[in-house]
Amino acid sequence: MKNIGFLSFGHWTPSPQSQTRTASDALLQSIDLAVAAEELGADGAYFRVHHFARQLASPFPLLAAIGARTSRIELGTGVIDMRYENPLYMAEDAGAADLISGGRLQLGISRGSPEQVIEGYRYFGYAPEEGTDHADLAREHTRVFLEVINGQGFAHPNPRPMFPNPPGLLGIEPHSPGLRDRIWWGAGSRATAEWTGEQGMNLMSSTLLTEDTGVPFHQLQAEQIQRFRDAWTAAGHDHEPRVSVSRSIFPIVSDLDRAYFGRETSSRDQVGHLEAGAARFGRTYAGEPDALAKELADDEAIAAADTLLLTVPNQLGVDYNAHLIESLLQHVAPALGWR
Repeated sequence: MKNIGFLSFGHWTPSPQSQTRTASDALLQSIDLAVAAEELGADGAYFRVHHFARQLASPFPLLAAIGARTSRIELGTGVIDMRYENPLYMAEDAGAADLISGGRLQLGISRGSPEQVIEGYRYFGYAPEEGTDHADLAREHTRVFLEVINGQGFAHPNPRPMFPNPPGLLGIEPHSPGLRDRIWWGAGSRATAEWTGEQGMNLMSSTLLTEDTGVPFHQLQAEQIQRFRDAWTAAGHDHEPRVSVSRSIFPIVSDLDRAYFGRETSSRDQVGHLEAGAARFGRTYAGEPDALAKELADDEAIAAADTLLLTVPNQLGVDYNAHLIESLLQHVAPALGWR
């Protein structure tokens, strides 16, 4: 395991039990947690993107703000729903945020998951073309986004511009070199993972797979990762891909940990239905650090990935989540081969 970071959904609620009660709280605490995670030695700060919900939605102002407050930690998303995105405007935002951070963005994108609003992307002005569906819409937006972030010109310049143009066709500015190699696709199935490898994007796999073959979640996910790597190799891409997996891991090292998560130790995989199809959900890991290390060492998908993202309960506040990250890094991560 080369990299360990956190993944926050950025929930907020006005409940008295929540330490994150407003959108302002969620955004400012996300910045503070990323700064704390960098100080603790973590490798990444990643944020989920949801629309029409009391969760983080527009990632680039947040990523740029964190980029200006940090110097080393990777900054990413897990994932941006491409059905909602204008790919050219997104390319401008991504380029700017990446330059502010000094080239530390790791952008997870995908078709997205079920949202709070039926076909919410239509309210953003996007709809699948006739004969296609919402997954095709996301992939078409992705195709355009990946093309324009390469920095190549495609737009014909005005012969009488307000300011002088460089020669040739014009491309999206600001352009951030290297960003194309730091785009990830959130794949929920083995077939999608193979497509991701063919496209030359890194693989981001979460605690949910939209298929079930009857084997434990971590084994199905490990097969997904292997199929991704095989497709990448067959496509002949010229650099090594990266793979991340997400896990809910709660080392119990204090009475407060025990109060919050002491009852989670018996968690197992869950099988259900999502969008009328079978789905397998990964388990929660909670327990004493030594026991956790042994359980995680048997997780075949963690062994196959290079990046582990710890899903954090952000409404418990910055201090407690920093404590969780520190506990994982100090007491569990070394047994997984992390530095």
